[in-house]
Amino acid sequence: MANAESPALADYGLLGDTRTAALVSADGGIDWLCAPTFDGEPVFGALLGGPEAGTFRIGPAQNAERLHRRYRPHTATLETVWATDGGTLTLTEAMVAEVSGRLLPTTLLVRRLEADCAPAQAAVVFNPRFGERHLRPRIRQDRHLVCEWGALALSLGCSGGQRVEPGTTTEITVEPGRPVVLVLALAYTEPLVWVDPETAWDLVQDDEARWREWSSGISKDVPFREAVVRSLLTLKLLTYSPSGAPVAAPTTSLPEDPGGIRNWDYRFAWPRDASIGIAAFLGLGKDAEALNFLNWLLHASRLQRPRLPALLTLTGGHVPRERTLANWPGYAGSAPVRVGNGAAHQHQLDGYGWVIDAAWNLVRQGHRLNSETWRAMRGFTDLVARRWVEPDAGIWEIRADAAHHVHSKIMAWLALDRALRIAETHRIGTRRRGRWEAARTAISADIRTRGFDAARNTYTRSYGSGDLDSALLILPVTGFEDPNSGRLRGTVDAVWAELSAGYPFLYRYPPGQDGLPGDEGAFLPCSFWLVQALALTGRAAEAAQMFEALLGITGPLGLFSEEADAATGTLLGNYPQAMTHAALVQAALALRDASVVEPVETKPTPLVEPAEVSSFCPDNGL
Repeated sequence: MANAESPALADYGLLGDTRTAALVSADGGIDWLCAPTFDGEPVFGALLGGPEAGTFRIGPAQNAERLHRRYRPHTATLETVWATDGGTLTLTEAMVAEVSGRLLPTTLLVRRLEADCAPAQAAVVFNPRFGERHLRPRIRQDRHLVCEWGALALSLGCSGGQRVEPGTTTEITVEPGRPVVLVLALAYTEPLVWVDPETAWDLVQDDEARWREWSSGISKDVPFREAVVRSLLTLKLLTYSPSGAPVAAPTTSLPEDPGGIRNWDYRFAWPRDASIGIAAFLGLGKDAEALNFLNWLLHASRLQRPRLPALLTLTGGHVPRERTLANWPGYAGSAPVRVGNGAAHQHQLDGYGWVIDAAWNLVRQGHRLNSETWRAMRGFTDLVARRWVEPDAGIWEIRADAAHHVHSKIMAWLALDRALRIAETHRIGTRRRGRWEAARTAISADIRTRGFDAARNTYTRSYGSGDLDSALLILPVTGFEDPNSGRLRGTVDAVWAELSAGYPFLYRYPPGQDGLPGDEGAFLPCSFWLVQALALTGRAAEAAQMFEALLGITGPLGLFSEEADAATGTLLGNYPQAMTHAALVQAALALRDASVVEPVETKPTPLVEPAEVSSFCPDNGL
């Protein structure tokens, strides 16, 4: 569990500019920000490295009651309101992604303090460090503060000529009607772009308008639309815009087992996870994001085709070898803190199915694959047709001997099935088509013979095993079984019963079956897969009820991590997690297809309506 020095993950907000991201605690502390990209070195790393790793806090000078915290509707702008003597203090903050439709050459973070009704005392703690050894910057003062570490530089400017000294607490009096704006600019190799704090807020408002316009294009007919929009915004923020690569999470080593060793680096792109995101974007009218991912994948995989790496860097390179950071205490005392990821070298058969299914979804939406894309998909499919008979590491990347995972075999079948569907409108040779059809038939027979437990009426985790696997919950969307199939319904029921971690949670596989010490939490994408499976097999009311229960475990910001403590609902693992948010969207789409209408009484009511934010004054009834 998180201790007093480690705020709960659900209390952290996400700020981002589609190149890197910041996590902001409920007291206004930026405790995680890597530079210049998601997978770079931290300049504020207190989340994992403790106070010595740096933070950037803005908030009340004295302890104050937090009245309200939210994202401004359909934007990436975060707002926190505290009660102060005689009034309120509001911190509104965002990272600016674009100006006039173009990416900024500099990462720009704007933080605005505003007092209402009475002057408020605020405190600023600005303590940047860099990297594994917590390097202190070389500092110079001009009209703004500049901190440098070789090719990396950041500047901090404050409106009103206020100077902030690094490593100390600077107190600021915020007068009603005279907001204080602080602007952090960060650049690597490029010159810093100076933005006047007096006008920086205009850039945030322009960025907000862009986010609202983007959000307005999301289909209106999906149930629980506010949660869906927030999830899509989160997925968009976790997409590295220069390449189109989706990052699994902006963090490393947030523990699955607090105090334990199940801490992994997720600041990379998994083709599998990204493909799940494609279905989420496509299902809600966001084709451009799906096309950008496919373009990235073609670039990233070109040197290794037809092999599809399990994960890649954001620019399509090899993931660094996995190592640990010395003397980093970790979140809530969970060491080691890791960078790099050893799963990059695994053979994961299921990834091919996810990727080719993503390509098929694009074709089904009316897009035609260009020759290079179709050539790559044919190569992936040929590899599956050859190698499906081999064991693999599976979707859960267990670092033990490979096995014949049933989920992986189903996804191999899916790869061949979707490739054959694409081939109905794209050129393919007769002999190749015949090989694919024969392999698809052989895989189907093999799974039904060796991967099904007739006595329990369920597919199993692997050939010869009696264990189950929550990844089997994706069966209803594959078409491998008829929606009314007794085998399909039996599998859904068995997984829910045997892998339940207490409503509404599921374990990925039986606890203690992965060779690592300690426990792990319930895996949140699996719960959303169960929602999807229930909705697609005629149990929409149960599905909607579970969806609502899952929404209840997040904080007011609506962000999900990878896992949750089954007993308390406390979020665990890297945060926010793209795969969970993509699974949430897919579950909502399944509810839409099942004609589920969100009950009016379950809609979240914000603590403060937008028009009321400025009315927290004693004479207004607070």
